[in-house]
Amino acid sequence: MDTFYLEGFRNMKKHIIVLVMLVLSCSLVFAQAAGESTEGGKEITLYCYDTFSSEWGSGPTLIPLFEEETGIKVNVVSSGDAVEMLSRAIMEGEDCPADLIMGISDDQASAAYESGLFTSYESPLLEKVDDSLEFDGEHRLIPFDYGVFAFVWDSESDVPAPQSLDDLKDPIYKDKIILIDPRTSSVGLGLLMWTIEVYGEDGYLDWWRAVGQNALTIADGWSSAYGLFTEGEAPIVISYTTSPVYHVLNEDTTRYQALVFPEGHHKTIESIGILASSDNKEEAQAFVDFILSEGQVDTAIANSMYPANGETVLPEAYDYAPLPEKIFDTDPAYVAANIDRWTEEWTQAMINL
Repeated sequence: MDTFYLEGFRNMKKHIIVLVMLVLSCSLVFAQAAGESTEGGKEITLYCYDTFSSEWGSGPTLIPLFEEETGIKVNVVSSGDAVEMLSRAIMEGEDCPADLIMGISDDQASAAYESGLFTSYESPLLEKVDDSLEFDGEHRLIPFDYGVFAFVWDSESDVPAPQSLDDLKDPIYKDKIILIDPRTSSVGLGLLMWTIEVYGEDGYLDWWRAVGQNALTIADGWSSAYGLFTEGEAPIVISYTTSPVYHVLNEDTTRYQALVFPEGHHKTIESIGILASSDNKEEAQAFVDFILSEGQVDTAIANSMYPANGETVLPEAYDYAPLPEKIFDTDPAYVAANIDRWTEEWTQAMINL
C-alpha cells in the first residue's frame, strides 16, 4: 500500500496547510457577465466549495444570471471542499469577509452552530421545502439540495459490480476503489457516517481497514476523486445515487451506474447560511431566495443532488438516479457529540495500516 500511504500523507499535509496557512487557499472570483458593476453598486462575497465554482459547476451559469437580474455583484471565493471551506471561515471568525457560505452539510452543522458565525433567515421559499430537510429550526443553515451517498461503478470495466459494502472488501477490488478523506470532504464524512450506521461503532473501522487495503487512493475531495474515476484510474468511486444524471445529460451514456445496497444508505443535506457579520444581509437574502428558486435545477444537476424545492421540475435523466428504499436518519445531536472522536479514530486506524 505504498501509494495509499503516500496519498494519505499528502492529504494530511494539505489539510494542515488549509487550516493553518489560509493564504495558500485557492480563491476564484467571477467577474460580472454584463461587465463591471456600476460605481457604488451592491456587492456580496460568497464562500463556496469547488463543486459550485468549477467550470462544470452551476456557479458560472447562475452567478451571471443573478447579477443580471438583481444588479448585485457576487464575488465567489472557492475554498476547497466543504470541510475546508467551513474550517477557513471558522478560523477567520468575525474577520471573515464572506456574506454567505454555501455548501455546509447537515453533518457539519454542529461546528457551524458553535462558531456563532451565522444569523437566521426564514426565506419565504422554505414553504416549498419538505420539513424533513429543514434540520436547523433557527434557519441559520437553509437547505438547498440533498443527496444519498452511493458507490458509482463503471459498467464497462472488467470487475463485477459489488452488491454490498461488505463486497468491497473482496481482493478482486484491489486498486479498484477510490475513497475520500472524511477530514477534508463532506463526501468522505458521509461515507464515514454510512459505515457507522451499518456496522456500528464497534465495526466501522474494520470495514475501513479492509477496504483501505483495496483503495487505489483516498482523495482529498469529491472533485479530484470523481475526476480520477472518469479518467479510468479505477472503476469504483464513492459519490451519490444522482451521479449518473450528469453522464446521461451531457454524454448520453448510462455507462456509470449508482449502486444501491440492501443494508441502507446515508443521506446528506447541503445548506447555505448568511453570516451575522455581513453588512449586506438584504442582498445575501436575495441570493438565498434565488438559489431556492431559479437556481434549483442547475445546482441539483451540477452537484449531483436532488433539489430542496419540491416544486422543481427535473429532467428525465433523473430516472437514472435510483433512490434507495432504506435511508438512515441519524440524530444530529449524536453526530455532534461524537464526530471529533470518530474522525480521530479513523485517522489513527488508517495511518497505522
